[in-house]
Amino acid sequence: MTFAPIRVRPTNGDGMLLVGDAGDFALAERSMVERLCADALTDEDRDVLSREGLLIDADDHLGRVAHAYGVAERIGHAGALDYLIMVPTLRCNLSCSYCQVSRVAERSTGFDWNEATLAAVLRLIDGLETERVKIEFQGGEPTLRPDLIRAVIDRCERIPIRQFVICTNLQRIDEEVLALFDRPDVFISTSLDGDAATHARQRTGDGATTDAFLANLRFVLDRYGPTKVSALPTVDPARLPDMDGLIDSYAAHGIDGVFLRPINYQGFARKRHAEVRELAAAWRDYHSAFVRRLIERNWEDRSRVLEETYFSICLRRVFQPGADRHVDLRDPNPVGVDYVVVDHDGRVYPTDEARMLTRSGVIDLAIGDVFDGWETEARDRLNAHATNRFDPTCMGCAYQPFCGRDLVDDLSRYGRIDLPRHETEFCRRHLAMFDLVFELTYSDDPAVRYSLARWLRLPGTPNEFGVRLS
Repeated sequence: MTFAPIRVRPTNGDGMLLVGDAGDFALAERSMVERLCADALTDEDRDVLSREGLLIDADDHLGRVAHAYGVAERIGHAGALDYLIMVPTLRCNLSCSYCQVSRVAERSTGFDWNEATLAAVLRLIDGLETERVKIEFQGGEPTLRPDLIRAVIDRCERIPIRQFVICTNLQRIDEEVLALFDRPDVFISTSLDGDAATHARQRTGDGATTDAFLANLRFVLDRYGPTKVSALPTVDPARLPDMDGLIDSYAAHGIDGVFLRPINYQGFARKRHAEVRELAAAWRDYHSAFVRRLIERNWEDRSRVLEETYFSICLRRVFQPGADRHVDLRDPNPVGVDYVVVDHDGRVYPTDEARMLTRSGVIDLAIGDVFDGWETEARDRLNAHATNRFDPTCMGCAYQPFCGRDLVDDLSRYGRIDLPRHETEFCRRHLAMFDLVFELTYSDDPAVRYSLARWLRLPGTPNEFGVRLS
């Protein structure tokens, strides 16, 4: 007796992708799939499928344990709280049209941590039971309050492994901010929307402000190098930028990773860019073409490796289970456990997007606060649905072992979490993404194999990435 935990997805060619519960996969001919569905597998079929972990003999106890272990590796695990996003201020010195967080003007009052909130944040840090911590400072513009950033960093000294990320528009760098940047455990994250004209149109509003940003970007890159500085563009799907122009903007600064991020349906962007509620196929086509263009450029010039960061995350989800903690894709994805967001008023949210929705007045997704904690009914209600394991659409999807669940995205776009998964933007986006992953996985083009190997951080280039079954 055998069992076959296999899901099937047609490919662009004649083959059929077979994927097991543990993420084992192979490309099969349609005739084999027809025999599988008709319960008419030959002995040779069974041998081949068993070898690839896609067919398991019920009497094979070791095989069943190995399969169970593989499934367990794919299941997300939330440990102790060690990843925090902190918002010391909601004030900002820019007014971007696609602002996701509904920032307030720089001179506004009442939108910074007060003494009581800071004290509660420091108590939270004192209570962390972890050997490592990562804290992102967001806003608003967090560098408007370097004193609060410093207080948090200083309080983390007892934790052996520390990393701090300051998410900043780099419009102004004073001596106090520079002292923070100079720390080896502090990293800089900023936004670069493309060439100067695009950046000015979408973020700064004028050439002089853009020039100040670009000068500061060059300054920190020259001072620290690209390993300490990351950037990402926000792309307007209605005005897709020239691919080479966008890539060149990053390459010229020595930044090899481009995280393509369409305008998010959050904050002020909900009103100013309402069309991004549902992304058209043109966006997915653009993303796919962008990845292919990077492959071409990497092959033409092998002195550096360019990558689209989100595609690489999805690629590693297939080949390296557990290698990353990207919370949009893990499953189950419990909130308020190992990752929380502390807002400017001390309220705690499950994700940064949840904070944005609350700020926009769409729905209150706060799960507690730093004063009284967040082991609340609100958190429990969200966690009751924080998995795709039992969703009827996901259960039949070949990509379930690699994909996740994003309740907040569904609430943002549709105001509900029970829409059939295949009708959601999250599902459409990731079906297209994983289709591309597997199309490239089974490509015979040496240029494709070269980039995939580098994006997977492999020491060499394999002759093939995926098994083909006859």
